[in-house]
Amino acid sequence: MSVQEADFDAGDACRALTSSDCGAIVQFVGVMRARNEGDEVVSMRLEHYPGMTERSITDIAEQAARRWSLGEVLVIHRIGELLPGQQIVLVAVSAAHRQAAFSGCEFIMDYLKTQAPFWKKEQLLDGRSRWVDARSSDASAALRWD
Repeated sequence: MSVQEADFDAGDACRALTSSDCGAIVQFVGVMRARNEGDEVVSMRLEHYPGMTERSITDIAEQAARRWSLGEVLVIHRIGELLPGQQIVLVAVSAAHRQAAFSGCEFIMDYLKTQAPFWKKEQLLDGRSRWVDARSSDASAALRWD
């Protein structure tokens, strides 16, 4: 698990999860969009509470590992100032079989969106800025795992 300002290489992450017991690796890379809620977004600042955020991500990964037979789990979440098109988050999961890898990756991403403590503030093209609230669609997605 890593919370960092630096960008990451998803290919390196995939190679790091490869092992002889691994039959599947699923990755999700979240990328910053240039539009949100009908507005053009020029940048977004992500903040976190050091220690608390990492513990939350570790707990989410452990929950996934208890639900499915996962091999390795890697989560990298960026903080700081991000621009449209830049990578925000990587979730990579390995497992012996693809369904466990797909489900584990989806679960982790759904829970990151709803339970990991990050604060996001968008800077809009028209000069305004706003905090990004949690989406009800993210909460609905996470509820399917209950």
